[in-house]
Amino acid sequence: MKRILILGSGGAGKSTLARELGTILDLPILHLDQLFWHSGWVETPREQWIKKVQAKIEKPEWIMDGNYSNTLDIRLAACDTVIFLNMSRWICLRRVLRRSFQYRRKARPDMAEGCPEKLDIEYFKFLKWIWNYPKENLPGILKMCEGLKPSQRVIVLSSPHQVEVFLEVLKASTARRS
Repeated sequence: MKRILILGSGGAGKSTLARELGTILDLPILHLDQLFWHSGWVETPREQWIKKVQAKIEKPEWIMDGNYSNTLDIRLAACDTVIFLNMSRWICLRRVLRRSFQYRRKARPDMAEGCPEKLDIEYFKFLKWIWNYPKENLPGILKMCEGLKPSQRVIVLSSPHQVEVFLEVLKASTARRS
C-alpha cells in the first residue's frame, strides 16, 4: 500500500484514518479539502483543481482522503488501494455535529486555512448530503470501484470497530517487517 485513496461520507472518519495510516506506513497525507478550498471557503476553479490533483497523484506515495467526484476517476486509476468507510449515516452525522462544535469558528486540522466551521445554509446542505449519501452517492462510487484492476485492493470498513481492527492488524504486520 503506497497510494491509498480513502473514500466515504462526510463524518465517516476519512481524515482521521489518513493521519493514522500516515503514521503507521510513513506515507505523506493529502487532505483534498486543504487542496480544494481557499480562505473564506473559496473553491478552486475546476480546471485548476484537476491539474492540482493530477500533479499530486503522479507522486510515488500518498494517502489521499476526500470525495470530490469530479476527480474520482483519475484518483481511482492512480491508487493501489481504496479504503471505503461505509459508516452509518447516524455515525457520520453525530461526528460532523461534534466536530462543528469542537472547531466552532476555527478551521479543522484537515481543512484549508481560513475555512472555519460555521453554521449556515451550506452546513445544512452538507448535513442533507450526508443523510442522502448511502442512496445518492454510494452506488456510483461502488460501481466505479468495480472497474478497478485486479492489482488494486478495495477495503470496505463499515464500523468504528472494523477500523480499529484494521489498524491493529496493519500495525502488527508493519512491526513484523521492521
